[in-house]
Amino acid sequence: MRQSSNFIKRNVISLNKDLPMFFLYNILTYISIFFIRIIALFNKKLGLFVAGRKQSFQILKDNILPTDKVFWIHVASLGEYEQGLPVMEQLKQKYPTHKIVLTFFSPSGYEVKKNNTIADATLYLPMDTLANAKKFLALCHPEQVFFVKYEYWPNYLNQLRQQNIPTYLVSGILRPDQVFFKWYGGFYRTALKAFRYFFVQNEVSKTLLNQLQYNNVEIVGDTRFDRVSQILEQDNKLAFLEAFTLNKMAKTIVIGSSWPEDEKILANYINNTQDNSIKFIFAPHNIKKDQIDNLVQNLKKPTVLHSEHEGKDLTQYNVYIIDAYSILTKAYSYADIAYIGGGFGAGIHNILEAATYGVPVIIGPNYKKFQEAKDLITFGSCIVVNSQSELDQIFDELLYNDAKRIELGKTSNHFILKNKNATEKIMKHIH
Repeated sequence: MRQSSNFIKRNVISLNKDLPMFFLYNILTYISIFFIRIIALFNKKLGLFVAGRKQSFQILKDNILPTDKVFWIHVASLGEYEQGLPVMEQLKQKYPTHKIVLTFFSPSGYEVKKNNTIADATLYLPMDTLANAKKFLALCHPEQVFFVKYEYWPNYLNQLRQQNIPTYLVSGILRPDQVFFKWYGGFYRTALKAFRYFFVQNEVSKTLLNQLQYNNVEIVGDTRFDRVSQILEQDNKLAFLEAFTLNKMAKTIVIGSSWPEDEKILANYINNTQDNSIKFIFAPHNIKKDQIDNLVQNLKKPTVLHSEHEGKDLTQYNVYIIDAYSILTKAYSYADIAYIGGGFGAGIHNILEAATYGVPVIIGPNYKKFQEAKDLITFGSCIVVNSQSELDQIFDELLYNDAKRIELGKTSNHFILKNKNATEKIMKHIH
């Protein structure tokens, strides 16, 4: 009895210490909402962010009945969707009569995947206020909840804990610089109590959670390995890239999710390449007209846009720019070498889709927050370039050293196969 009393006292004291910061968090949330709505009047992406959330509760009302059995999966954006997808597929297979509610935080994920076929209701997650959290859970009434990788919303998590709804973290990554490990992060640490189980990607994440006295942790790896390993089972042919790459006879570099910082040095390499038999496929991260126009202007080799390729002899071009979404995954099947963008900017994008095709992967220097990149570098088939000269050197070496290129490609594919089955490990805990 005394131990129980001491436990209650410690938690009450901890809760009371957290209240000022939690109160401040809620005030800042409302202030953020106010300013986002103003900025959204002048910013297209934020306009989607705000307008889409106005429909969220209605989408739930239209698609989820009070009698439905529901799983709720929340993702931040497109990358996290790919991590959550294998779990959703397994839930559908194991519980075919349940419905899935899929929420996104970012427009870059929602706008691409809003018409997906795996979820019964796809919507933006309403902003993290207490009122929104209560209303959302009342309409969604999930039996179990899955947050993917990075998303931690205190009001939602506290409500899930209070309502005793089993909640899981999927493909979680924790780092020492996150708010949980700051002096002011007590209310975030408390919110973590909502998770019945943490399925994390690495030992560092497990150790950090253990230090916070959370022992309900298992290292399962990244569910994206399960997702990308399925890619090879589908038909990845694209007639326009068949023509462009001369039925895969031409050596081809596929540049995925590129940013202007990447495109500058890539354009320099392409422009200075004397070998006109080499083909380059760009799939920029943003397909805004001004960015595409800037890329085209910087390229001095014959270039064709995907939006304008109809009726053209694609064999006559050296550069093909995909100014459309949902093509990149299949485009990687045409790669002899893949360059993944973002490494000279905010951070690299998904490297696993390229690696699963068994090709060497090249990235820029900003990759430290991405476990799969660090692992693939250690494994030996992901190469980091820090400058124009390094990029030029490695491209030339891999293009003209077939043995090395093929060997690195095999290593990439082996890396994917070695890390499969995270989803299977997670599903063993779901009842």
